[in-house]
Amino acid sequence: MPKRPKSPVPTPSPAAEPKPVEPVKTCAILPDTTLGDDVALVAENMEAILASPSYSLAQHDRLLMDRPETRGVRMLLELHKPELAFQEHRIHSTVIVFGGTQIVERGAAKRRLTEARRAAQGNPDSPKLKRDVERAEKLLSRSYYYDAAREFARLVSIDNQCDDARDFVVVTGGGPGIMEAANRGAFDVGCQSIGLNIKLPAEQQPNPFITPDLCFQFKYFALRKFHFILRAAAVVLFPGGFGTLDEMFETLTLRQTHRMQPVPIILFGREYWSKIIDFRQMADEGVISDDHLDLFSWAETPEEAWKQIVDFHNAKPKA
Repeated sequence: MPKRPKSPVPTPSPAAEPKPVEPVKTCAILPDTTLGDDVALVAENMEAILASPSYSLAQHDRLLMDRPETRGVRMLLELHKPELAFQEHRIHSTVIVFGGTQIVERGAAKRRLTEARRAAQGNPDSPKLKRDVERAEKLLSRSYYYDAAREFARLVSIDNQCDDARDFVVVTGGGPGIMEAANRGAFDVGCQSIGLNIKLPAEQQPNPFITPDLCFQFKYFALRKFHFILRAAAVVLFPGGFGTLDEMFETLTLRQTHRMQPVPIILFGREYWSKIIDFRQMADEGVISDDHLDLFSWAETPEEAWKQIVDFHNAKPKA
């Protein structure tokens, strides 16, 4: 029987180089005598613990409160903070006064016009400076709306803040112009008024006539609008720009869709508003119904506006 050939003996491969074993990283183990031997290290760590944002109460942690993930918490705070104040002051209802920031009292409007004319005289070929003069002249002619808003707020306030429970408290956006005039009217007769201010790119400051405990700063327009509407017994809109128009159509839409309580919506100054918006044309075009034209009314004097509110609520001014 033939012999089976021998299998070749495998040549052993060279031994692989052993990988160096990395030392396991561990926390430094301090001896039991640390507190005695390294008091400074422990004290430094304790100081870091107390200074860490994680150790502060959640409501005091600004980094936490400013995170996008906590937006809901911030919105809840903006919802509750004014509400608690209104309850504490026993404010049952409000009268909203909206209007433009650029409509100021006559003296300020005159100074603005003087400055515009002086600038235009220094550069008579500038179309922009000529335009500034035209605008300043127009705003001066509208300054009587400032006086009207101030007188209206005086009438509203003096009749309804004699008791502990307050009705028809004037509320504005807390800024300059018509808003200032309305807060000032309440201030003139020693009555409370509210300012719902909001941080804007122009760094708008609240006007100085708001009741200090009733002046609030908002981050969110939506919650600011909510507080405007929640207790509203009336809405009075003086001439204004984009912001006033936004507030006007927001209110009209809420009434049109029955999403807010029935209130008189009064457009103050028919000559101005009829130029800015052709409501009748909207109805003629079919985009609103004729009935929607009854959602608002007109007023030309503070007394007329106040009487409409009183008649709407079947109330009489107190003597």
